[in-house]
Amino acid sequence: MPSVATASLLPPLAITQGDPAGIGPEIVAKAFRDAPQELRGCFVVGDLATLRRAVRCIARPGEPLLPVATIATPAEVAGVPPRCMPVLGLPGLPGPLPFGEVSAPAGRAAADCVVWAARAALRGEIAALVTAPLHKEALSAAGVDFPGHTELLQAEAARHAGVPLADMPVRMMLASDELRTVLVSIHVSLREAIDAVTPANVLDTLRITHQALLRSLGRAPRIGVAGLNPHAGEGGLFGLEERQVIAPAIAAARQQGVDAHGPYAPDTIFMRARSMPQRPGEFDAVLAMYHDQGLIPVKYLGVDKGVNVTLGLPLVRTSPDHGTAFDIAGQGVADAASLIEAVRMARRLAAAH
Repeated sequence: MPSVATASLLPPLAITQGDPAGIGPEIVAKAFRDAPQELRGCFVVGDLATLRRAVRCIARPGEPLLPVATIATPAEVAGVPPRCMPVLGLPGLPGPLPFGEVSAPAGRAAADCVVWAARAALRGEIAALVTAPLHKEALSAAGVDFPGHTELLQAEAARHAGVPLADMPVRMMLASDELRTVLVSIHVSLREAIDAVTPANVLDTLRITHQALLRSLGRAPRIGVAGLNPHAGEGGLFGLEERQVIAPAIAAARQQGVDAHGPYAPDTIFMRARSMPQRPGEFDAVLAMYHDQGLIPVKYLGVDKGVNVTLGLPLVRTSPDHGTAFDIAGQGVADAASLIEAVRMARRLAAAH
């Protein structure tokens, strides 16, 4: 992690409130309350009344409420006292909405916060954005054309650069201290995910992973590639994608200087890559062929440890690796650990960006 002095030289970090009907606002408030040093130099983008409700949700008997400071620009964060949550309120957002309910206003509010933060990052006004969870069904109800954060940020970055969406390829990485996985496809059906396993997509994912980890690790990463089929196809008995698609993409990547290996059986590669105190993992990251193949192993090791990172963007974005948890929203019991980890990682990545 960058030193306090290094971190203080960075512009502020923005944290989006997430879906106001979920746990996003309360885990943000809890992070400011419980990890004030980690959250120095951060501010929240969202609705002031919603975030004040979140402060009340996490209140402890006999303790004062977490103070909230309103700011008009990211630069004003420097003047906010310690142990206080700075909030940059966006005009036009709805006030507090019912907990645990999917709604178009909630989806629109979450999207508006992300778009504002993405544009601020692309202008250089903030060092990174950390996104609290949004609800994909609410996003769709609001008429947003993108299924999640990753695709929404990709569109904003492409618009800013003035290039077609296809010229701004992005990938999702889920990372913890023990394991990193990067996905060839993200929020599509399993049938579509299989169709997305093409030589071009696998090669692009290897390139993006190599470039991103080269910056953050300071060296070329060793990347293990999972097969698509059981036993990585078992020599063609259980599928030909490994021979015809994945292995050629790995060979092409290696010719370009990427330290990629595989394809390996997907039921063992994650164990081989896992880094533990008694032994380092064989790989710095595993390339997974689809969403659940890559995310289940990291989440199984601990949802509180995992951080979602978007690779391939001209900005730094991280997120906790869990969702809106509508079933416990408003109870003040949600764990802020993954959000705090997301802030830590955003600082590290921003310092290396």
